[in-house]
Amino acid sequence: MPLVNLFGSKGRLVLSALLICAIIFELAHCQKDTQEQRTTPGRKLKTSKPKLGKSTNKGPRAVTSKSKLKATPAPAAQTLLTQVLNRGKFKKVGETISVQTGDTLELRCRGKPVQWSVPTYLEDDDDGRLRIVQQDRYGALTLVNTTGADTGEYTCYPMYCEDSDCRKEYDKAVKVFVFFPDPQELFVPTSDYYEVIQLRTNWPTLLPCQVTSPEAKVTLHREYPPVEVAVDGSEISFNVRKGFTIHRPRPYHAGALYCVASLGNLRQSSTKYMLIYVNYPMAPPAPVIQASSSSVAVGENLRVSCSVVGEQDVVIEFTWDYPGQEIGRPPYTKESVTPVGGGEAQQQSQSVLLVDEVRDVDQGTYTCTAQNLQGAKSVSTTVKVVPKSKPRKP
Repeated sequence: MPLVNLFGSKGRLVLSALLICAIIFELAHCQKDTQEQRTTPGRKLKTSKPKLGKSTNKGPRAVTSKSKLKATPAPAAQTLLTQVLNRGKFKKVGETISVQTGDTLELRCRGKPVQWSVPTYLEDDDDGRLRIVQQDRYGALTLVNTTGADTGEYTCYPMYCEDSDCRKEYDKAVKVFVFFPDPQELFVPTSDYYEVIQLRTNWPTLLPCQVTSPEAKVTLHREYPPVEVAVDGSEISFNVRKGFTIHRPRPYHAGALYCVASLGNLRQSSTKYMLIYVNYPMAPPAPVIQASSSSVAVGENLRVSCSVVGEQDVVIEFTWDYPGQEIGRPPYTKESVTPVGGGEAQQQSQSVLLVDEVRDVDQGTYTCTAQNLQGAKSVSTTVKVVPKSKPRKP
């Protein structure tokens, strides 16, 4: 017999009511679960999002937010900087953007306040084309009547302020390299025909060779003998935003070099770079001073030597301070450089101060200062002058 018939009509009504209640309860429970799933992530995003453009020195929550940004720094930082396009459209910028010459560049950087850094050319003379305004929630940079010379790096620095004291937050700086392709100028214009650059043994050397278009193909050339310089990416590498980098300069890199850019039917040469090789020392010199005698009789000759043992081909300059300067006694010095044997190639640089026929005025402190490109150091010694001994009577 069916179960409904056992309960009769009243039983069917009670059973229907129970089923309806069960359905309503289940729907409410599901809706609560769904609502929790939607609201929980939303609250997390809401607490972390406003911290992208603000100082992170505000306790544990800021540290948590900072660690999240560190895991994906590029997207978080780049949301601070946008480019304003025509008709009020906005575009997030990447590492580089291109703006046709003559068009207007407009950048917005979220933060209150912010500071801007622009290419040196614009800092020196922008002809009134550059305008920087601080709005309530962002800083705006506008550059009109643009040219290829405006090509370079534009940087926005959020500021952290306490009362009237503000400082740049360098770790939150947002940079974009802006190209202004010029159909007539492949290289960023410069007034210098030659640029002298030191090839330092302890530092990479950069040949700017900045182009106005990222599409230009750039090669490196030597003036004499005329040959294209190999760029292998290890010894010498190229970056379209920076130029050519000589990572470990050597003597054979010295000479006159220049860059050649080509795009379509246009081919142009850059400024010439005169590379001068300098064997840059690892540390300041450590001079040692020694007098021929700490006690010299009047009328005898005195010899004070100052020597430095160091790297080969590193020039050492010596200067002296001595008691005879007070009366204008002329300095007599002799300098020499001799190789020193050992595992590594070294040399001894020496300066000798000669004092002929010592007088009483020559008594005192003798100071030698040795200097190289890394710094200078002084050492001193004291010499006593005694009366001339009388010959013994027979």
